[in-house]
Amino acid sequence: WKEIEYEVVRDRYDNCITVCNMENFDPLGIHTGESIVVAPSQTLSNSEYYKLRELAIRIIRHIGIVGECNVQYAFDPFSEDYRVIEVNARLSRSSALASKATGYPLAFVAAKLGLGYGLPELKNSVTKETSAFFEPALDYIVCKIPRWDLAKFHGVSREIGSSMKSVGEIMSIGRSFEEAFQKGLRMIQQGMHGFSGNKHLFTKELDKNLSIPTDKRVIYLSQAFEQGYPVDKIYELTKIDRWFLYKLKNIVDTARSIEKCSDKEQLPTELFVKAKKAGFSDYQIEKLIYRKPMPKDTVREERIKRGILPVVKQIDTLAAEYPAQTNYLYLTYNGTVNDVKYLGDHRSVIVLGSGAYRIGSSVEFDWCSVNALNTIRKKGWRSVMINYNPETVSTDYDMCDRLYFDELSYERVRDIIELENPKGVIVSTG
Repeated sequence: WKEIEYEVVRDRYDNCITVCNMENFDPLGIHTGESIVVAPSQTLSNSEYYKLRELAIRIIRHIGIVGECNVQYAFDPFSEDYRVIEVNARLSRSSALASKATGYPLAFVAAKLGLGYGLPELKNSVTKETSAFFEPALDYIVCKIPRWDLAKFHGVSREIGSSMKSVGEIMSIGRSFEEAFQKGLRMIQQGMHGFSGNKHLFTKELDKNLSIPTDKRVIYLSQAFEQGYPVDKIYELTKIDRWFLYKLKNIVDTARSIEKCSDKEQLPTELFVKAKKAGFSDYQIEKLIYRKPMPKDTVREERIKRGILPVVKQIDTLAAEYPAQTNYLYLTYNGTVNDVKYLGDHRSVIVLGSGAYRIGSSVEFDWCSVNALNTIRKKGWRSVMINYNPETVSTDYDMCDRLYFDELSYERVRDIIELENPKGVIVSTG
């Protein structure tokens, strides 16, 4: 069975919209806080999507909730049978993710609805163009990946299930599942440079490790594909939907093509572009080609020389249906033009966030970042934030002049610095 979630909003006049629907990468039985989550859902058919959407609206109307509600389903894709497994009539962790994933200000809207406003009366504070009575449209994929710190607890079981053990999470954004997924694996900062090229993390007893979900599950999936396991065998061991498994296989197939090149000049431009669109980092490509340490920027210089550059896209809740300027941005190789005009006026100051929460690094570091942003604004400079934690205040779109919801890697920070041409970068607060 799959686990599917819907975020629904209702006002006192009985107007309802679904803000976001999300799909768990892992099958039912694993806590949604322990599972990789993708938004919007990728494996539901049109009829399945609208069936569950209609049910979510009927549930919120039946209960009589005014505000925001999270509905979670268990769904059998073979019979379309379903069970409602949870209804959260409040802002939850899933709500925070849905709000950051869509750019729809759920907490703000829910507060206004509680005061008696109707959805058509409220402006979408992100776009300033449309009302809040408008279902967001996504022209990108969001991937939430949990972060565990189980190594810090002696004797703890690494198995994951219906109780939550993760201490933080990240949210990555891309124009393809492969891109968002690989960015996300780098963001959790636990030794993976992407889905392929992780032989230093491989293990024995692979079949057993695949069939029993643990915090290392993604590493075992990577190992299975590297060792030539067919998709059907991995599906039988994990029950992860084949759509996701075929996408992961695409990543490994691309990596194998790159490995056949012995030098950066031998890498065909078409394959180079394909790899970047699939979320491969420059360092990942360098490791696949050379298999040994190389001078910094070896692949980066070659990429720039060939004109393979990322573009900046904005999250506007509208999929560019209406002209709307937002400050909520991400970088992707699946595009041709920037959604933002850069002045190059040397008036920006970039603040690097702290990434995912972990044992020993939590909201107190985010507080430092937010205070830095406030000070930059007060002094008349343009404040720019780079962070990817959906649980933080620093990733609220109204906390800074520009928010890049993207990696805190050397490669991505360099890309943003070259676009922004800032006065300086603050690295000490996150």
